[in-house]
Amino acid sequence: TKEVTMISFLSLVVLLPSIANSFTSSQIKHGSHSNSVLRSSFIAPRAKTFQKSQPSSLSRRRLVIVAGWGPDPIWDTATVVSTAEACTSCISLTLDVTQEQAEGYKIPGQYCQVKVAGDDDAKPAFLAIASPPITPKEGGSSAAQFEFLIKRTDNNAWITDAIEGDKLDVSQVLGGGFDMKGELDGFKYDFPTQNVIMFAAGSGIAPIRAAIESNQLGLGGKEGGRTARLYYGVRNPGEIAYVQRFMDWERAGVEVVPVVSQPEGTGWTGRSGYVQTALEEDGVAMPRNTGALMCGMKGMAESVKELLMASGMFEGRILTNF
Repeated sequence: TKEVTMISFLSLVVLLPSIANSFTSSQIKHGSHSNSVLRSSFIAPRAKTFQKSQPSSLSRRRLVIVAGWGPDPIWDTATVVSTAEACTSCISLTLDVTQEQAEGYKIPGQYCQVKVAGDDDAKPAFLAIASPPITPKEGGSSAAQFEFLIKRTDNNAWITDAIEGDKLDVSQVLGGGFDMKGELDGFKYDFPTQNVIMFAAGSGIAPIRAAIESNQLGLGGKEGGRTARLYYGVRNPGEIAYVQRFMDWERAGVEVVPVVSQPEGTGWTGRSGYVQTALEEDGVAMPRNTGALMCGMKGMAESVKELLMASGMFEGRILTNF
């Protein structure tokens, strides 16, 4: 149907981003972090938690374009606050957005449409918000900020080459995001989930980052909250984004397991292959009390879901952001 076709397009093009072209860099450099730091701090030979088992001004433009599916986008013109290299294949983009847009962002995994400012015929990009939802400021501050992680492609220089002060049109927040409260909490399937496994490929790490940093996952591990593990797949070590955040995620209770599919010649000594093969090797402990979040390529998502369901996990607790 038309609806299924458009949803499939969305998941393939934006919300399930593909991994970028291979690079041969032997190190990851994000500030003071290097490949050796990543290996020593965040990579374990096998998983531990689960064991083998079966401020700028905004020009508001209330334009509506009929997309033929879902809510019609309502455009506001936002200002680029900053751009930075997130890894060898992606940039991190920060935009000023309106308070109204910020208030619409409640659940990690939601997204916005973004396009060239003022061009009603421009094709929009569908971008998952990488920053976590924020609590609206009292007093009604007029602006807030959204961060996005964007993979470079042959036809998106209009956004990946943007600089501070540039204008872009941004829609209201769209999508339902990861329904963690509805599916992971409570007794809908069994006891509330005690463990969460997350899966990301390439720039699909963006909404996973938002979930980890949102305080909506109920993490805590030893402090009584959920245990969590993140399998993060890339082609080579240079494509791992947010390395500088891994230590904070670990302290929050997330075991970070990067998985490199093409480690040859990079000096990589961590897990290699694909996230689905890493999951198959590790297994899922207590699948009836485990939930999952995922964002990545279609093949990865399908393989991971098949493995999780075969382990005994409830299908409703396998969450995607589309």
